[in-house]
Amino acid sequence: MKNLLTTFFVLVIGFSFAQNNPNSGYWQQHVDYKMNVNMDVKKYQYKGNQELVYTNNSLDTLRKVYYHLYPNAFQPGSAMDMRLQAISDPDKRMVRKFIKENKEVKESRISTLEPNEIGYLNVTNFKQNGVAAQTRVVGTVLEVTLPQAILPKSSSNLTLDFAGQVPLQIRRSGRNSEENVALSMTQWFPKIAEYDFEGWHADTYIAREFHGVWGNFDVKITIDKNYTIGSTGYLQNKNEIGKGYEDAGVVVTYPKKAKTLTWHFVAPNVHDFAWGADPEYIHDKIMGENETELHFFYKNKKENLENWKKMQPKTAELLAYFNKNVGQYPYKQYSVIQGGDGGMEYAMCTLITGNRSYGSLVGVTAHEFAHSWFQHILATNESKHCWMDEGFTSYISNLAMDKILPPKEPESPFADSYKNYVYLANSGKEQPLTTHADRYDLNQTYGIGAYSKGEVFLAQLGYIIGMENLQKTVKRFYSDYKFTHPTPNDIKRTAEKVSGANLDWYLNEWTQTTNTIDYAIKSVETNKIVLERKGRMPMPIDLIVEFENGKKEYFYIPNTLMRWEKENPYTTLTRNVLAGWDWAIPTYSIEIAKEKGAIKSVIIDPSDLMADVKKEDNVFPKK
Repeated sequence: MKNLLTTFFVLVIGFSFAQNNPNSGYWQQHVDYKMNVNMDVKKYQYKGNQELVYTNNSLDTLRKVYYHLYPNAFQPGSAMDMRLQAISDPDKRMVRKFIKENKEVKESRISTLEPNEIGYLNVTNFKQNGVAAQTRVVGTVLEVTLPQAILPKSSSNLTLDFAGQVPLQIRRSGRNSEENVALSMTQWFPKIAEYDFEGWHADTYIAREFHGVWGNFDVKITIDKNYTIGSTGYLQNKNEIGKGYEDAGVVVTYPKKAKTLTWHFVAPNVHDFAWGADPEYIHDKIMGENETELHFFYKNKKENLENWKKMQPKTAELLAYFNKNVGQYPYKQYSVIQGGDGGMEYAMCTLITGNRSYGSLVGVTAHEFAHSWFQHILATNESKHCWMDEGFTSYISNLAMDKILPPKEPESPFADSYKNYVYLANSGKEQPLTTHADRYDLNQTYGIGAYSKGEVFLAQLGYIIGMENLQKTVKRFYSDYKFTHPTPNDIKRTAEKVSGANLDWYLNEWTQTTNTIDYAIKSVETNKIVLERKGRMPMPIDLIVEFENGKKEYFYIPNTLMRWEKENPYTTLTRNVLAGWDWAIPTYSIEIAKEKGAIKSVIIDPSDLMADVKKEDNVFPKK
């Protein structure tokens, strides 16, 4: 009864936030899933049925719907397989290297899968309100022509049966991983595609990101009794399970002779459902802030036990940090589950590889846990705006790591991201952040763009509007848009409302172009400085000038596009606010009063938060 009351309470809290988006006319679809699944752990095959109540909150009439069938990607000849063979820098986890005719050859692991090793997800008996519907499978997408249109502001009952096979572990989901985790059940069920103000998002799956519909999940999983499951949602029948819970003070009442057990999970107001299962999982639980249960499911491997135990209180510290610096985690449970092929976030849980050093284990947990805020509560369209999901997560998780596990050598928590971005910007390979996550020419270009340039977007925003305003922006963004699908314009407008600055130029230049920031000190005379803008992207300029008498002063040059001036970040220095620098004017001259003395040195942006791609000419005299 306590579990059910807790779930009801969280449901009420979740719905109170749902569709709280402040944009006039905003709407989002809603789903209620019920699924019953039977897993055959010997054949790695599963069967189930799904009942989905789909609520059309749009003003559009829907005559077709689409479902993702992600496991179908793990078949020879699939789009994922072909992409691996075509791209010049394929994901190392997904290819096999060998020498052929004295040359190194990369072979897609998917291309060599046998029939009993592939993934598949077959849907049958699809009905709408009890009437059979016409279906067609195209790769990883199920196209459904409905017998009855779903009218605006109405709901429809969609039912189906499904049968799947878990592929060998290649990317994210799979069986028998390198760490011998039996089942990593991610992207495993027929998942209805998102429909929003842009229309349907029924993308082919080639191992990138996701976009899902907010809703409630009621899932029952029947599996061999020797397996322990870590999952999205709240377990409703702990006393009927035993495995993984009997050592945690739970009174077990399940039949001792049963060959299988049914695990019942309820997940309110989420947009995905994932789980991992293994007969050797250790299950630990600690309490985090606000009575949030933190669960840990990991393999009983002697050399890793100490790190997994030490990591647990750090996870509680991470929860407290994100609660304070972003906003309150709205659920009462989060699980860290060993599985998958690296680290990947899901609703109320993550799957991570576990054979890691202590620092790496805490680091990957920090990043994936942070995704609960920047993706599983602020549900951006990862496929179209991957920089918001990965970049914002990198930003807050790096700050958290800097706090709870400080590096031995002090360095900006954003240093690596700036270095990566500058490398990419100078490489000639960069593509705009508006590029769909699947469409980047190189994995490296995607990775640096999404993670590093996305992180720099926020860090550099702190340079533009001030760090205090940035902190307020992050918190307000979360408060205003949680449990919705925010867009790039929403983070920009939030920053504008907090600061008062005009920032359309920043969003445009940084995300929709590959224009770079490149300022230089062109010349310095006794009392005159000439600056030059070499790059296309304009910025406000922070300038620190040191005089021969040893005194330093701060000179601030506003960007006229902002129609705004930031507060003094160098409070110990005299501040001089100069006339604005218009983006169309390539040079800018500063005349300094002779009584201040001769100029000794000049530096553009001593904070290093402005992502200038050629910093060697930002200092006078040159080093």
